[in-house]
Amino acid sequence: MSDKQLRIGLIGAGFMGRAHSNAYRKAPNFFDLGMEPVLQAVCARSDGAAAAFAKKWGFASSETDWKALIARDDIDAVDICTPNDSHKEIALAAAAAGKVIMCEKPLARTAAEGQEMVDAIEKAGVANTVWYNYRRVPAVTLAKQLIDDGRLGRIYHYRAQFLQDWTIATDVPQGGAGTWRLDAAAAGSGVTGDLLAHCIDTAMWLNGKIGKVSAMTETFVKERMHSDSGKVEPVGIDDACAFLCRFDNGSMGIFESTRYARGHKALYTFEINGEHASIRWDLHDLHRLEYFDHRDESITRGWRSIHVTDGDMPYMDKWWVPGLQIGYEHSFVHQFADFVAALAKGETVGPTFKDAQVTQQVCESVLASGKDGSWHDVAE
Repeated sequence: MSDKQLRIGLIGAGFMGRAHSNAYRKAPNFFDLGMEPVLQAVCARSDGAAAAFAKKWGFASSETDWKALIARDDIDAVDICTPNDSHKEIALAAAAAGKVIMCEKPLARTAAEGQEMVDAIEKAGVANTVWYNYRRVPAVTLAKQLIDDGRLGRIYHYRAQFLQDWTIATDVPQGGAGTWRLDAAAAGSGVTGDLLAHCIDTAMWLNGKIGKVSAMTETFVKERMHSDSGKVEPVGIDDACAFLCRFDNGSMGIFESTRYARGHKALYTFEINGEHASIRWDLHDLHRLEYFDHRDESITRGWRSIHVTDGDMPYMDKWWVPGLQIGYEHSFVHQFADFVAALAKGETVGPTFKDAQVTQQVCESVLASGKDGSWHDVAE
């Protein structure tokens, strides 16, 4: 790896491949990274898809075999944007080859797979990150700043929801390129690993570790046609999950996620109640953070909506003038910029594989609790 360049090999050319490629291209235009991202190669399942993606996004070359991409000497960093069932194999190979590794969330299908990945990157000593991008939404980063500054005081409650409705129809298949998230063999779990993993990562970043959980899960459609076999097969993922938890700081948590909330496409919200103040955030209004402070005078006390666009707010000095907002895609730009800038300085920035493994362990405890109906301690 050159001191001046980071030559990227992207594995996976779907939704996240596009989101990440956009970040590679935009970050150096707005942030001082310390090294230049180079879109060196992209890998997809077919020649046509890989070549078309490379042409559209400006990659110098394309591959159809991820092993060939990792073996190349002109690749410094590997970005894993594939279904969950291939994360471990690709990450282990990339670590053995000494590559910098970026990986889509969740880290793996299971905590056991995730631990193998953590062990591999620590043995290899390679820089790494997992794309839990909501940490880098400026309003969420501002929430972290307010909490760390002590504005909320002691935290009592954390509650989060992530609601969707795209799998309600019984004729939606499981498996295959478009609906692998409904196939337990590919995804590992349903909403727990897909949506709640985001909520859990954000929550522990803001409010510390989760110590124990009690969950309820449900699979509403028990059988679906499998895209690969063409046969109707049992569904092994959770369509919905709700869990209670206790954080190590003594606060209580309530989390809910479902793909069966008609009318909600991607409603991610959280609210935190503290001794002095409360905050809440909504992905549908992502550039705003709502804030209530009990210490205000009674005649003016109430919820306020902070428009997170000023230059002294997280990341916003790199973009436009106050009052002009940014969007979802910028969270990936921010994470990539932070990661590359830290890499150039020889520093570490989260979330790392080790951070993501803690989230994986919480997810595993949630799923186990959902099966037996009891409280579960989260593994250290």
